[in-house]
Amino acid sequence: MMGVRALLLRSSTGKGVGMRSRRGFLIGGGVAAAAAVVGGGAAVRWASRSPEERLADLVPEGPEVSVVAADGDPLVAVGMDTARDVCSVTKQFTAAGVMRLEMDGELSVEDPVDAFLPGAPEGVTLHRLLTHTGGLPDALGDDYEPLGREEFVAAAAAAEPVRGYLYSNVGYGLLAAVIEVVAGSYEGFLAETLFGPAGMTRTGYVLPEWDDAGVAVEYDAQGVSVGRPYERPWADDGPYWNLRGNGGMLSTARDMLAWHRALDGGAVLSERALERMFTPHVAEDTQGTSHYGYGWVILEAEGRTVAWHNGGNGAAYAEMLHVPGGPMAFWATGAVARDGEWDLEDADVAARMGEILLRM
Repeated sequence: MMGVRALLLRSSTGKGVGMRSRRGFLIGGGVAAAAAVVGGGAAVRWASRSPEERLADLVPEGPEVSVVAADGDPLVAVGMDTARDVCSVTKQFTAAGVMRLEMDGELSVEDPVDAFLPGAPEGVTLHRLLTHTGGLPDALGDDYEPLGREEFVAAAAAAEPVRGYLYSNVGYGLLAAVIEVVAGSYEGFLAETLFGPAGMTRTGYVLPEWDDAGVAVEYDAQGVSVGRPYERPWADDGPYWNLRGNGGMLSTARDMLAWHRALDGGAVLSERALERMFTPHVAEDTQGTSHYGYGWVILEAEGRTVAWHNGGNGAAYAEMLHVPGGPMAFWATGAVARDGEWDLEDADVAARMGEILLRM
């Protein structure tokens, strides 16, 4: 049976303006391949070590990182309280917000987006936006372009339509706009109905009271600081609309562990909503090994459903792996690459940890 890493990179890489990426699941060699990264005879010794030791060996070296891997209690915990940009991992929060509004009877995922946003692409359902089948491009422009909601909606409607599955940050921006129109505030609704009940006190755009000392500075591949996420051009209430709802959310490893537990414990979404979120709705690749649910990539590994997502902007990078009713792994950094020293976007930390956790 294929392991988690053996299913990675089956789908295409999508990089929008500003180098925001969402790699797919890798074709690799499972735990044996993970062990091999330590080289030679050391691989045999590595494979014989305890799960806790093997998980610790996978914590990336080089940049400052936040890492948590847990099956019940944390087995590895590094930088748990540093807030970092989780990039496109944000999409699972947006998807959960839509599902929460459906639970509350405020909308249906079969509703067309233009029922909420006049001038939006006609007849495109929220389901199609959630599954990247809405005919929209990856991006409309730079993440930090000062684009308001109405301008963003108009630009989305004017974009050249595409066919089939195409990973689309634009679609998730429209979903965030729907949440804002229906609930009054995108971030406020997520904080009230998701983050608060989950016990996530340091997740959001501007609502948490950020202390600069607890928020990671990000660095480009030359080691030049690009600042903290909220130090870049943002509106008063968060990112402009090329980024809002599809990326740019800040969170901590501690909060992402709380999120995993809240999903499993039914604290934020109903069983029916979770079932639909983790359904493999649409294939991401021609082999059909990787599918997209609602805000998550869905696959089967070790006889279990595995939900996964990553995201990056050229400086920050994050991965989240959630096994419903099972373990989780999350890691993030503000310096994913440094010329001549490291490039961790292909390190597959969460996937490698997931394989170890699934085989415990």
